[in-house]
Amino acid sequence: MFEQFDLDQDLIGGIAKAGFKKPTSIQQLVLPEAMDGKDILASAPTGTGKTAAFLLPAAQHLLDYPRTKPGFPRVLVLSPTRELALQISEQNELLTAHTNIKTGVITGGVNYGSHKEILTATTDMLIATPGRLMEYIENEQFDAREIEILILDEADRMLDMGFADTINRIIGEARWRKQTMLFSATLEGAGVIKFAKDILDEPVYLEANPSRKEKAKIHQWLHLADDKQHKLELLTNILKQEEVERAVVFANKRETVQFLSGKLYSAEIPCVWLEGKMPQDKRNSAVERLRKGELNVLVATDVAARGLDIDDITHVINFDMPRKADIYLHRIGRTGRAGNKGTAISLVEAHDMLAIGKIERYTKERLQRRVIDELRPKFKEAKVPMKKPKVKKSAAQKKAKAKKIAKKVAKKSAKKK
Repeated sequence: MFEQFDLDQDLIGGIAKAGFKKPTSIQQLVLPEAMDGKDILASAPTGTGKTAAFLLPAAQHLLDYPRTKPGFPRVLVLSPTRELALQISEQNELLTAHTNIKTGVITGGVNYGSHKEILTATTDMLIATPGRLMEYIENEQFDAREIEILILDEADRMLDMGFADTINRIIGEARWRKQTMLFSATLEGAGVIKFAKDILDEPVYLEANPSRKEKAKIHQWLHLADDKQHKLELLTNILKQEEVERAVVFANKRETVQFLSGKLYSAEIPCVWLEGKMPQDKRNSAVERLRKGELNVLVATDVAARGLDIDDITHVINFDMPRKADIYLHRIGRTGRAGNKGTAISLVEAHDMLAIGKIERYTKERLQRRVIDELRPKFKEAKVPMKKPKVKKSAAQKKAKAKKIAKKVAKKSAKKK
């Protein structure tokens, strides 16, 4: 139970309000170390409760050491996307509902200057996206010197999105902080480990191994498609199946999202859509309509791959295959959350088979091939040519080659003379 962590009773009440019964594996690992004030480097899959793992110790710190004068935030959480920032804020509001802790959110996608109240009133915890926060710092509207705890959520995603320089500048502005926590879904790629070494001070490394209950089973398979039209027919067929209760369809481009939205409405499949350049109010509305069940299909670019936190998404469908294998994992992590089972289906054309090979090597499992009888592909699966492994030359072979090159050079120089 959460009482074992010596949390304030007001936070215990907030935990009950948020509907948490017992701590997850990542919470059990992080809470005692974080509450001791140690720097944290933590890796945990999505949907395993890592948000509460860093919010609770940060809130406990604020309660243990109340502020003595009004001012700027003492806890800063950096998030890769607007949606995730808003969801972290919502969870923090629940967890701190019985305290006097004030939470603020600063993100892009809204008019510059609309955060005036947060910047001028006293705020205890701030959840922000790096770009917009840096703008306020540069214009001397935000002072990071009062930050005591800095938390980087989904750091791998922020690095992938090109925020490394901005984050480093914010970290420099918050150099008087007492504690830093870095959370990442994966520690592979994107230089997360190197980045962590630069900003963390003797961190405790924590890696969660979710229990069976936390770790959902995501069934994964693919359908071969002859072309874009065939993919569209497969998509509409799948979305009309009874077991598809709530689905996210991923596409790589904004234009494809808009194209699919129109086609699905024509096929009498109402949907909402989400892409990078949407105004914030429309993005919020789309997510809220999906969350409330007004519509059960969301078509999105990868902007939603990390920021969407809805527990009962039954299906993720890749209309376009992602360019990187780790993005595939982030996408399918939208389903099978909080111990629920999920399904991830990929619609694959011949040119996608290279990506499939990468994903299968990355996940160390083969994606099952399935067929819908009335939509059987006309063509067989495209075979990806295997690269011939380079045969290492022996020292004698290298020496012989060097002699050959030397002789040629000697002949050429002799002719010139």
